[in-house]
Amino acid sequence: MEELYDMLVVGGGPAGYTAALYGARAGLTVLVLEKLSPGGQMATTDVIDNYPGFPEGVNGFDLAMKMKEGASRFGAQTVSAQAAKLELSGPVKRVHTAKGVYEGKTVVLATGARPRQLGLPNERALRGKGVSYCATCDGMFYRGKTVAVVGGGNTAVADGLYLSRLCQRVVMIHRRDQLRAPMLWKDRLETAGKTEFWMNCQVQELLTHPESGRLRGLIVRENTSGRCRELDCEGVFLAVGQTPETELLKGILPLDKGGYVTAGEDTCTALPGVFAAGDLRAKPLRQIVTAVADGATAAAKAEEYLSQ
Repeated sequence: MEELYDMLVVGGGPAGYTAALYGARAGLTVLVLEKLSPGGQMATTDVIDNYPGFPEGVNGFDLAMKMKEGASRFGAQTVSAQAAKLELSGPVKRVHTAKGVYEGKTVVLATGARPRQLGLPNERALRGKGVSYCATCDGMFYRGKTVAVVGGGNTAVADGLYLSRLCQRVVMIHRRDQLRAPMLWKDRLETAGKTEFWMNCQVQELLTHPESGRLRGLIVRENTSGRCRELDCEGVFLAVGQTPETELLKGILPLDKGGYVTAGEDTCTALPGVFAAGDLRAKPLRQIVTAVADGATAAAKAEEYLSQ
């Protein structure tokens, strides 16, 4: 007979492994199911400068492995397997994978979200080499330099405001004729100084230094005229949205219009014994610190659910 775990954790990022750590320390039997390697998006970040306790910064992959080791120390197990189907109603939850079906009394969903990409040929190769999806994570590396922000929503404007306090020049690039963020935010951005607006424009190409392989600029196309122009910049921050990893949850849990799981700060979902932690949860800020907070909360709520 397959083991019935107290807690199944779907996703091995900071939220998942924090939930596993807290659950295992509380004496629960815990299994983490991670489709790739530990860490999620965090593991792809070269230097994380805003996680408490690391004044010199920390490599994302190294931090992910430390999180996994911490949970393993207290008995949490990990299986490298991708969830293919979820059965979350009833007292026994089931996660179907290519390696078998895993059963648990509770489930912490921590599958995260992935940044929406522009789809340019060398975009993936330049991630961490001038292409970033998080201004608060990587903005400090571009102090006094020229950067671009691609997007026109709240995240893009917030990134532009943040970067305007650090960078010498910030160029906002948006495919429409005006930003979609609230007027107050737009006014703040316009009065921040150092900021230029390239409206009705789209990035066509990412230019690289032949020696270093890092980003050196952009080719930007004007939608109305079709004319292309070059922007010299050291960094580009892509703020065109995120895609939550919630495809398997459609029809199982309520999702908001962006596809995020609707769960409160207590991480409780509409199904008893099922909790949503980290970037897949609808919330105002998605950072490593908010993910680990969700993970700790989810474990505490799972323990409370099991005690009842």
